[in-house]
Amino acid sequence: MRRSTSPTSLLLPLLGPGLAAALLTGTAAAQAVETDSIVQAWPARPTIRDAALEARVEAALKTLTLRQKIGQMTQPEIRAITPDEVREHAIGTVLNGGGGWPGQDRAATPAQWRALSEQFQAAALQATPGIPLLWGTDAVHGHNNVRGATLFPHHIALGATRDADLVRDISRATARAVRASGLHWAFAPTLAVVQDVRWGRTYESYGADPALVRRLGRAEVEGLQEGLKDGRGVLATAKHFVADGGTRRGIDQGVSPATPSELAQVHGAGYLGALDAGVLTVMASFSSWTDSAAYVEHGKMHGNATLLTGVLKERLGFDGLVVSDWDGIGQVPGCTREDCPAAINAGIDVIMVPFHWKPFIENTVRAVEQGRIPMARIDDAVRRILRVKFSLATASAVPPTVEAMQAPELARRAVRESLVLLKNKPGLLPLPRSARVLVVGAAADSLPHQAGGWSVTWQGRDTTNADYPQGTTLLAALRQRLGADHVVFDADASHQDPKQFDAIVAVLAETPYAEGEGDVRITENLRHSRRQPRDLAVLQRVSGRGKPVVTLLYSGRPLYVNDLANRSDAFIAAWQPGTEGAGMADLLVAPAAGEPAWPGFTGRLSFPWPAGPCQFSSHERHPWWPVGGGLSGKEARVDAKPLPEPADPQPICPL
Repeated sequence: MRRSTSPTSLLLPLLGPGLAAALLTGTAAAQAVETDSIVQAWPARPTIRDAALEARVEAALKTLTLRQKIGQMTQPEIRAITPDEVREHAIGTVLNGGGGWPGQDRAATPAQWRALSEQFQAAALQATPGIPLLWGTDAVHGHNNVRGATLFPHHIALGATRDADLVRDISRATARAVRASGLHWAFAPTLAVVQDVRWGRTYESYGADPALVRRLGRAEVEGLQEGLKDGRGVLATAKHFVADGGTRRGIDQGVSPATPSELAQVHGAGYLGALDAGVLTVMASFSSWTDSAAYVEHGKMHGNATLLTGVLKERLGFDGLVVSDWDGIGQVPGCTREDCPAAINAGIDVIMVPFHWKPFIENTVRAVEQGRIPMARIDDAVRRILRVKFSLATASAVPPTVEAMQAPELARRAVRESLVLLKNKPGLLPLPRSARVLVVGAAADSLPHQAGGWSVTWQGRDTTNADYPQGTTLLAALRQRLGADHVVFDADASHQDPKQFDAIVAVLAETPYAEGEGDVRITENLRHSRRQPRDLAVLQRVSGRGKPVVTLLYSGRPLYVNDLANRSDAFIAAWQPGTEGAGMADLLVAPAAGEPAWPGFTGRLSFPWPAGPCQFSSHERHPWWPVGGGLSGKEARVDAKPLPEPADPQPICPL
């Protein structure tokens, strides 16, 4: 494929001046036509501005020096900056990454978070009176970095509920939790329309249907930003612009091949919903885009002026700020993570430079002074930052308490409504209250496996149950519901005789992961048992022993599980349900007298569930279950014939 930076220039020394000029003119004209076709693929939207807000922005802009303007555009990580440095450099925003806490204490209380936020804020206001500081965090399924906060099911589970009102309520609760700790900005929602489930961020997507992503993404933005001006709401972030879910082979930060119309209609759908909801910030994607119609490589999104400025800011009328991803500018050709005029010129307004922010400031000031970044571009970026800052109250109206960060009943409902029943033996579920149950699988008593990635830490796997003091594992929930004497736990299923119980509940799980560390590599397949052979061994020890086996799978994507389903009488996609295991127990065990009776399993797949180990596509034609699939548990008859299992248990998938 040719690159958007055309190789025509290589021919110019070989041509006469007349031919060279003609060729340059023709190339420029062709590129202009291509750019226009990219922009025109998106719907035109007006930019609507508030005159009083704009006057306030202009007045504040005039008070800032060049260095202060660059400071407003710089976003360090809290581990790499102090309040005194915020004051010295007029820093406008900070963030905490996954695994970044006040004082590097993962047990920091909401009051400790709030105290640090107030120190940063006071320092910022001393540097630039009247211009507050913003603190951003990856609150992607609740306020997931803070100990004691309720963690909700990840997006893939919420997509299975298809319930925009539920998503909106969860987002309101998340905003309340973020505000309780004194923060202002959630780096959510992810609006990816995933094309290949090998991607390690599949669980951050609502599903394969652009319309569903648009509807639920809009609801999430509405919930997060509700009450911005009275200190209850937080800034939402539409991310990652654009086509992060479309990378070839699901490779994180890879290349997304799409036509301009596919880019707009498929991958852009969620952004249109977010803009409808008034989203105030957008995060650029680590990924690259290749125009598969014109065979042009457009390179890294962080340097793509056509999409960031021509489409997002001009065509779609977005008047908020665009923030880069973690050191994302360093991936733009010709740039480093400390120096990247190309990204700023392309349309990045706030630059996330977690640990190298001091040299970034020096390099950017120098680039402006040398004319490599126009002053007009700096002023445009700072106007956008100020516009966003003046659109919310930075003082929180939420008390800094653990209770303010918790919404257990809402999370329990979300879990209950997101479970998808893929196989069922009629009459098996719910289990009677008198049942004696053997619980197997180590994940049954593991909140890290239940919560998944982006939970307390970035990857979510370097934690223990103690890091979730508010959480309830499925094992604990079953003991609460059936009685401790009716529930026996045997992690590897090697110490108990299944025949001594009425039923077996097996809990299988992917190891928690986030971003690229969760990618299924191109030499591998989707067979869960290949990566977690202990789970298959657990089922082999309890299946076929005369007692029914109910299996739940914690996963961040659909997986090939024919061998596991064949050894189960009921099989449930439980996704990554978060901290409220009672939501699963609600559907597994019959209610007691006077308790509400739930309508059965209402979750339906937002991705197809593969019938083979190499079915990676989100649009698989012959899956085990299609999008929208799932059982209620009340069907009179279910075909229970065994699913086909490959002769080769470790197939190599074609590239």
